[in-house]
Amino acid sequence: MAKDKQTKDRPAGSDKGQSGQSSKKAAKGEKPVEAAPRVKAEGPHSIPRLKTKYVAEVVPHLMKEHGFANRMAVPRLEKIVINMGVSEGMSNIKLLDQALDELGQITGQKGTITRAKKSIANFKLREGMPIGARVTLRGDRMFEFLDRLVNIALPRVPDFRGVPSKSFDGRGNYTLGLKDQLLFPEVDYAKVEKVKGMNITIVTTARTDAEATALLRALGVPFQRRKETAA
Repeated sequence: MAKDKQTKDRPAGSDKGQSGQSSKKAAKGEKPVEAAPRVKAEGPHSIPRLKTKYVAEVVPHLMKEHGFANRMAVPRLEKIVINMGVSEGMSNIKLLDQALDELGQITGQKGTITRAKKSIANFKLREGMPIGARVTLRGDRMFEFLDRLVNIALPRVPDFRGVPSKSFDGRGNYTLGLKDQLLFPEVDYAKVEKVKGMNITIVTTARTDAEATALLRALGVPFQRRKETAA
């Protein structure tokens, strides 16, 4: 009986308090404040297309093909690291600033300057000198970048026949090299003073290179076809 009485009193008290506040505002001539409607996120706040594909298609496919016990065992993307080397940045800091700006345009995230870890006398390189720029992507930005890399940037490579399948490190991570930042349409051609290459490292939670290959292939990464040997 006591619990029933409490449950009945709570909504009644809350309604009374709300009605009392609205009546006071009405007496003062003020309009009652209405709760803002919930709006579904659109545009830059929506879920990336490739992330939706991973959850809806890639995970069930890998579980069926490779016999993973549960969804948590399926390999997934952990991060993507983009490195842009600018050796002239030691003498021309303007090129280094341009590299940071271009990486920001390509990835949508501000990059950081990479510095030499040790001195090399033959290259007149001293420890701590700026030699390039780097960006580490995670979460939605990681999926968005991979989507644009696979469907926009790579098809613009002349005579493109797929990316090499031997660029894994033995622990499920894949590294791809690009010679031109102009493959990404976000970069303004008129403002580029020097063509800069970049290394793109895709870090996954796969335990083997075979699992990582299956994951990236399911996400749309176009690997080169192996040449069939004659019998």
